[in-house]
Amino acid sequence: MTCAYNELYLPLAQRNLGDMYDYAVNSLKLDISEFHKMFLISGMAHQFEICNPHYVAGKNGCEIAREVINTCTGDVVENADGMYLDKSAEYWIGWSLAYYQWYSLRSYSSINESVPIAEIYGMYTALHEADISLFVEIMDEKCSSSGTGATLKRLREYAHLSQSKLAARSGVPLRQIQLFEQGHRDITKTSGQTLLLLSRALGCTMEDLIKCT
Repeated sequence: MTCAYNELYLPLAQRNLGDMYDYAVNSLKLDISEFHKMFLISGMAHQFEICNPHYVAGKNGCEIAREVINTCTGDVVENADGMYLDKSAEYWIGWSLAYYQWYSLRSYSSINESVPIAEIYGMYTALHEADISLFVEIMDEKCSSSGTGATLKRLREYAHLSQSKLAARSGVPLRQIQLFEQGHRDITKTSGQTLLLLSRALGCTMEDLIKCT
């Protein structure tokens, strides 16, 4: 399975994002949706996507939260670090979100477009004691129900083709079609040849394939 970065760094990324959200909400009393927006626009989200060791391994979650706030607002936060043994809902959100980004290869921004952070908040009660695979399954379903993955699925079903039949008719590997529909691979970034093969098999244009529903 191809993931965003080496699995050895994953526990560090999960812990730091968990502590970051916990500190921002419970120590600094920030709204989680507002802080999440700052995380996305500060550039810090990208640093985690590329597993920049300066942040993933070199700082703790509270330090990262303070840098996010300073980058976005210019404010210098002087509150002491607050990391607790009893993990909060906010910690679980960061921990789970880091895992899903690593697993899915999606950017934090694209995840947020499909599943806003407040919606992930709502999953806490039902999922925080469950295996992370259940969170991944639910997130995959939510992410694939929007965007180009859903477009491909809709066009395929309109043509009355299973994934296997589309693979056979188009010559595009079945696994690749599955990854497109699940949102694990971005069809807008695939080769023109693949788009051409799929469009011919589905009786649509290449532009139709890369439109979001």
